[in-house]
Amino acid sequence: MGLHPVMMRDILLKTMFRTNVTHVSEIARALCLPIGVTQELVDLARSQRLLEATGTLHANSTGEMGYQLTDAGKARAVDALAQSEYFGAMPVPLDVYREQVRRQSIRNLEITRDRLQAAMGHLILPPTLLDQLGPAVGAGRSILMYGPPGNGKSSISNGIKAALGDKIFIPRAVAYAGQVITVYDPIVHAAAEEDLDDPNSLRRTSGRYDTRYVRCERPTVVTGGELTLDMLDLVYNPVARTYQAPLQLKSTGGIFIIDDLGRQSEPPQKIVNRWIVPLEEGRDILALQSGEKFEVPFDTLVIFSTNFHPNEIFDKAALRRIFFKIKVDGPSQEDFLKIFALVARKKRMPLDGPSLVHLLQNKYPTIGNVYANYQPVFLIDQMLAICRFEGIEPQMRPDLIDRAWANMFVRDEAIVK
Repeated sequence: MGLHPVMMRDILLKTMFRTNVTHVSEIARALCLPIGVTQELVDLARSQRLLEATGTLHANSTGEMGYQLTDAGKARAVDALAQSEYFGAMPVPLDVYREQVRRQSIRNLEITRDRLQAAMGHLILPPTLLDQLGPAVGAGRSILMYGPPGNGKSSISNGIKAALGDKIFIPRAVAYAGQVITVYDPIVHAAAEEDLDDPNSLRRTSGRYDTRYVRCERPTVVTGGELTLDMLDLVYNPVARTYQAPLQLKSTGGIFIIDDLGRQSEPPQKIVNRWIVPLEEGRDILALQSGEKFEVPFDTLVIFSTNFHPNEIFDKAALRRIFFKIKVDGPSQEDFLKIFALVARKKRMPLDGPSLVHLLQNKYPTIGNVYANYQPVFLIDQMLAICRFEGIEPQMRPDLIDRAWANMFVRDEAIVK
């Protein structure tokens, strides 16, 4: 197992103390270990008089022997819990996890144009954008997407997630220097459905992999203006005396999206500086409460998304370390009309030719004919809200266009106090 027998024995005792499991099959499920290994652990604890057999009196329907903690076992469990509250699934040694990361690396994926285009099928994108995105996603390196707000940078990031498509194995916890760090997080990791065994089948279909791992979709972690640098450090719970993996470790094998870069309390340059070693060397450095530092694998597609021009928020050294820079501009008038028609159909808003002509000839020239992807949704939602308020059927009229347009921008005028 690659773990110290004392650590394994103590996790066994803590798990039995906290969950009251008594049979080897139940204990094995709680520890996510094979029954044979679990039986060895139970026998070790019995030899040290920390467990005792309860005989067949309390055996289950399979005829298994029951076990319980002795007084010495309870005392040892309480002492072990005082050092760390962690119990349950046996952790995976960090060195073993490194090998698993290498086998399922995001850089091993082959992303074709058809696959990426299918994932982005709900978006109206210029072909040149896919030309840039494809090699960037396929390389599994860092991407900087920049451009005016409201043009789908976040939607593109979600499309990239959909393009990944396959499953990987996430450890429930990893162990380093006697410390346990929980990694699997149901909020971040979407567990794949398990194959259930047919009781009438002669062969088992499930249980073909180490159950200390959870088979999941490739993870996606999304942060925005709330991101602070301490979120990228190990999270220590002083009450439970346990560690939780930071966000970038939870995103291993998947995507880490930093949205709205430049809106965080930390300067963008400082945030990117934190990623320099991981991005260049494929490893990150974390620290325990004791101050001891250690390396963990860094295998994540990092996507920075910002509304600022890169030259305004980064120096040249930082930009050099971001492998792909992709500008996401607003749509052309033709693409804007395609988006408008798609949104109208989805929201069941009848299209009206004179209203669209009014919008294009009288409204957009006032802002220099600059189109944005968010605007069709905004305008149509506004008109629908007006129609509901006025008690009329959903419809598009020039006067409704004017009322919707008035809510899309704030006029630059003095406020009289």
